[in-house]
Order: sequence, then C-alpha cells, then structure tokens
Amino acid sequence: MEVGFLGLGIMGKAMSMNLLKNGFKVTVWNRTLSKCDELVEHGASVCETPAEVIKKCKYTIAMLSDPSAALSVVFDKDGVLEQICEGKGYIDMSTVDAETSLKINEAITGKGGRFIEGPVSGSKKPAEDGQLIILAAGDKALFEESIPAFNVLGKKSFYLGQVGNGAKMKLIVNMIMGSMMNAFSEGLVLADKSGLSSDTLLDILDLGAMTNPMFKGKGPSMNKSSYPPAFPLKHQQKDMRLALALGDENAVSMPVAAAANEAFKKARSLGLGDLDFSAVIEAVKFSRE
Repeated sequence: MEVGFLGLGIMGKAMSMNLLKNGFKVTVWNRTLSKCDELVEHGASVCETPAEVIKKCKYTIAMLSDPSAALSVVFDKDGVLEQICEGKGYIDMSTVDAETSLKINEAITGKGGRFIEGPVSGSKKPAEDGQLIILAAGDKALFEESIPAFNVLGKKSFYLGQVGNGAKMKLIVNMIMGSMMNAFSEGLVLADKSGLSSDTLLDILDLGAMTNPMFKGKGPSMNKSSYPPAFPLKHQQKDMRLALALGDENAVSMPVAAAANEAFKKARSLGLGDLDFSAVIEAVKFSRE
C-alpha cells in the first residue's frame, strides 16, 4: 500500500516513520523540505508540493499544525485541490475545528475525491509507538480502506459518522486534557508551597482513583521544570480556544475550560508556547510571585 504524507512535525514524522517500518511505501512533503531527509534515509520518496504527492498516491494523509495550515495545503497554489480527483482519498489527521473539516470535505468531494477527517488522541510517544487513538469521520468506504494504515498508526480507530464529528470529539478530548493539566499543575504547586513533597503527591495520586498515564508521565519532569515538547503548549491553547467556540455554538457553560484556557494563554505570553503543554505549571507559579 502506497501512502502520501503531508506534514512532518513532531507527530507527522513519527507517524510516517511507523508506516515505513511496517512495509508501506511512503511519499512525503513538508514545507521545510530538509525535514524529509531522515524519512528518505528510511526509504521514503519526496515531492516538492502537496499536489505532486496527491498525483502520485491513491491515499494521502495530512498531519498539520492548525486550521490555517490545513486549509493552506488544500487550497493554495500547488495544493491538494490541483490534483485530487476520482479514485483519490484524502485523510486529514490534523486537529482542527468542524468548520475547517467541512470546508475541506466540500472541496475534495467537489473534485470527485473522497475525504475523511481522522484527528488523533495522543502525543509524541504514542505516535512513535503506534498507540494513537484515531477519531475518524466521513467517507465510510475510505475509512475501511484506511484500516491497514490506521492499525499501524494507532491502537484503536473509531468511526464517528459525518464529517465534523471527528473534529468535535478531538476538541472535547483535548479540552478535558487541558483542564486536567491545569488542576494537576495547581496541585503540584500547592503541595510545594505548603511544604510538602510534590514527588510524594505523585506517588499518592498514582495509587488512587485519579491514577492516569498523563500524571504519571508528565509529573516527574514537571517537578524538575523540564518540558520537552511532546505536545506543544501553543497547540493545546489553540485546541482550548476551539473547544470553547464549540461550547458557545451549543450553549454549554464551560467555566473550568475557560479558566484553563486563560492559564495556557498566560503561559504563551511568558514565551512557553513551543514547550510541552505541561509547562502551563509555570503560569501557575508566576501567578504566585
């Protein structure tokens, strides 16, 4: 199975590498072409434009940073629309809002192509390990044809119906995650300021009903003020903003998420946007200074 892959950031690079390691033929594109070099060493081919990738491959996956990037790759010069046609499938695994997915779907299907959105739950390590959770929606036949690739990329794939549902589900998942990270950060800081060991707090949390991989994985590095970017904070804040907009559309009160979003915005103002989203703890520390 030959697959095109657009976008080689933290997630896209790991995902396309997994496809290569599992016997897929992969053709890659990235705005900064030098980021393709490591994939080429492992057998990938490179194209200079998204249009060239679409022309070459029956199936193309995109993993881009935000709605603006997702739209740009489709609609700009030398973009996806210039070569998408009947028989081609486009799978956008970027985290975007439902409106963006619907725009892309309309454009792709208008040219005879097929489309599914497939945002993922999981960051760098699950991407490297092929343990993502795929939240797909759109063309059911394309979803079923994509299962061999999805089985390499993730541990579970959900088909959620019409385009837009995948985007909505991903935003809800990330909104919950961001809100949890803020509460966790406040707890770690409060323990420290109260003269308690935040490492002991981690042990206690890990033994009780609140045990979870995020606290266990992020806590030790947070206690050391170390935030290597598995999921950049600027992207988490973007997802919080989009989730709050979804709440507005549905008249759902979300005061916890709104407060969490303000903390992420504060962290961005402190210059922490490119660090891991767990660096939001620095905004909690800053508020006490």
